[in-house]
Order: sequence, then C-alpha cells, then structure tokens
Amino acid sequence: MSKLKIAIQKNGRLSEKSLQMLAECGLRLSNYDRKLKAEASNFPAEVLFLRDDDIPQYVEESVADIGIVGENLVAEKSKNISVVRKLAFAQCRLSLAIPKDEPYEGLQYFQNKKIATSYPNTLKSYLDDQGINAQIEEIGGSVEIAPGIGLSHAIFDIVGTGSTLLMNGLKEVAVVMQSEAILIANPELPQDKKAILDQLLFRIKAVKDAACNKYILLNVPDNCLAQVISLLPGIKSPTVMPLAIPGWSSVHTVIKEQAFWEVISQLKEAGAEGILVLDIEKMIA
Repeated sequence: MSKLKIAIQKNGRLSEKSLQMLAECGLRLSNYDRKLKAEASNFPAEVLFLRDDDIPQYVEESVADIGIVGENLVAEKSKNISVVRKLAFAQCRLSLAIPKDEPYEGLQYFQNKKIATSYPNTLKSYLDDQGINAQIEEIGGSVEIAPGIGLSHAIFDIVGTGSTLLMNGLKEVAVVMQSEAILIANPELPQDKKAILDQLLFRIKAVKDAACNKYILLNVPDNCLAQVISLLPGIKSPTVMPLAIPGWSSVHTVIKEQAFWEVISQLKEAGAEGILVLDIEKMIA
C-alpha cells in the first residue's frame, strides 16, 4: 500500500508545531527520537525529519511527497512545487534591519550598502524592484551579528518578536514579506498519493476550523429568543432546548471567536445569562 511521505523540519519550533498538528489530525507516530524517519501506525504516511532548507528541493525531487515549511523558504528556493495550503502557525516576517542608532529616512539608506542575509534571492528581487543597488553578503547563520563585527551595514533576516534584533543593537526598518508555515506538494503526485493527501487535508481543515471557532451555550428568556438568535452569526441555525425552569431556553451554537467578542455585550443586553464558551477539538462542516 502506498504511503504519503511528509517532510518536516528535524528540530526547532516549526518541527514541534508540525508534529503537534499531525497529532491533532490523529496520526500516531512511532518513536522518532534521533531518527530520520517515523511511520504512522494508523494512517498511510511516514514522516521524514530533514533540514528545513532542503525540504523544497526534496519535495521537488519526490524524495518527499509533501512538506511543511516556512513560506519564506519556498520564496527563496523557487523550486517546482505546489503550495497546497497555509497552516496558520510559525508566523514571522522577513525584514531589513540596521544599527539602532543609525538615522533612517527610507530605502535609499541601503544604496551602495552591504547587507548580510541567508535569503539572498529574496533580497535581490526586492532590491531590484525598489531600484536599490546594494552588495549582498550571503551568510549561513547568526546574521544579526554581522553589523556588529563589521561584516555589513545592515541585515535581512527573519523577525518574530524582534527581541533578537534588540539584543544585537539593531532596529527593524522595512518589512519585505510576511511568512507562516505552509503545506507544499510535488505537483506530479500519483493518484493514490493524492487520495491520501486529500484525507490529510480533510483532517487539517477540521483541526484549523476548530481552532478559530468556539462552542457557546447561553440561557435566554423565551421572550428574548428571537433577538438573541438574530445576534448569533453561527453555523446554520443554533440549537434551542427548553430549561427545567418554565419560560427559559438554552441556546447552543458555534461561532468565530472574534465574532463572539464583538457581540457579547449585545447578547447580555438582549437578556442572555450564564454564557459558557468552550474550545472545539475538531469541527467537520
């Protein structure tokens, strides 16, 4: 039987989040400590633990069928792969940063400057689009120390919270692209593996939909039901059940978390009481 080969980062935050998502999708992996590969015992898939820089190439070359990788790496590597879906975790941005005491009035600052980066292709494309002529110094790691040791005037690197920049005396001055984890696939997947991927995508959607929705329960006087229900932007129609106390009903529905916070005060004003908000583990629409 065919197995879907899934490439993920072998260590780091993206690795942990990827494994967490696969576990939430019901995949039980064999013991994978210090191994390069782990098989799922209950799903036709195996996970390959690789360097994140290599994942786009391995997916292109069919070493792996699909991969979970940062959007920034896909842009940098420009491989022949398909972006299947965004995964809404490991958000970051690629930004230009300069020493914090340097005055900055715009992108012309970088004209004829030296910029250190691990993303030379992305940076070159951006600078060319902006008409900026700068020298790109490609380095493999610890990009943020480059200005401090005289290797460059500025850097172009991943920024999360910005704390690493501050620790190294730098300030972020221009965001070039936003990035998050994405699922990529070889565009020539055979039909049997496409079918397995479709199963996995169904599970991922159920997990992701659950994460941004909440199950809410509220007690409402019967004479206020119509008004309360009109305020609930839920899935189809809410469930309404009578309480043991005459004249009262319990209303159950699923709504977007942000939508709940937008209407909570209106729900209370309309007569709702005893409002409970619960997490949803999986959601199948």
